[in-house]
Amino acid sequence: MRATTAQRWVQRWDAQQERYVPDREERFRVVIDVVRAVVGTEPARVVDLGCGPGSLSARLSDALPAAEIVGVDADPLLLGLGTANAGPRVRLVQTDLADPTWPERTGLDGPWDAAVSSTALHWLTPDALAALYRTLAQRLRPGGVFVNADHLGLGTPAIDAIADAVREHRTTRVGTHTNEDWAGWWQALQQDEELAPLLERRSADTIAHSGENGLTVVQHAQLLRDAGFAEAAPVWQFGDDHVLVGVR
Repeated sequence: MRATTAQRWVQRWDAQQERYVPDREERFRVVIDVVRAVVGTEPARVVDLGCGPGSLSARLSDALPAAEIVGVDADPLLLGLGTANAGPRVRLVQTDLADPTWPERTGLDGPWDAAVSSTALHWLTPDALAALYRTLAQRLRPGGVFVNADHLGLGTPAIDAIADAVREHRTTRVGTHTNEDWAGWWQALQQDEELAPLLERRSADTIAHSGENGLTVVQHAQLLRDAGFAEAAPVWQFGDDHVLVGVR
């Protein structure tokens, strides 16, 4: 696959994601700011969980040139696009976060300085998420951080509905409400013959999402504390869109 092909599809991926996360670039910057606050300009080990095509990994690599960035995801198609697009300083690895051996697949020796995620972990069941948080607490160094950028519910039906409306109005104001949607991106992707090998690999791996876990931001924070994080709280919010930080 040509790098230009991967770049084109990742750009379309980023645009369709902004249909649902209109402040996605600002959210990325907040994640990077949190990691930078912890690691500074020193060499660091950073893992991107559920990295998809490496959008966040690539931005972290640009912002933190001394950091070693490893993205992990189960989807061979998205990883194939990311590997061809993200640049030589980002390493993307295929592994399932539900597999307890996934940390070894990162190839990172020693404790990690940070783990990050963006719009990815809401697919995990509460039990699987709790297990993941325990793994992160074991792998991160004292003072290291986990940074999760995602739609995390507020816990009350009326306010959650208002938060949805707030986000929809925001997408209209910034003009992302007419962007290609998730289903349209995948449908168009299947027509690109250059991606046929990756599509075949994805089909063989039977990649599918099983639904959202429905956990609130408060429940996520409590799971992090239960897993061994010293502190956990959101540092940025727009409606139900949060950047949640756990400090090991």
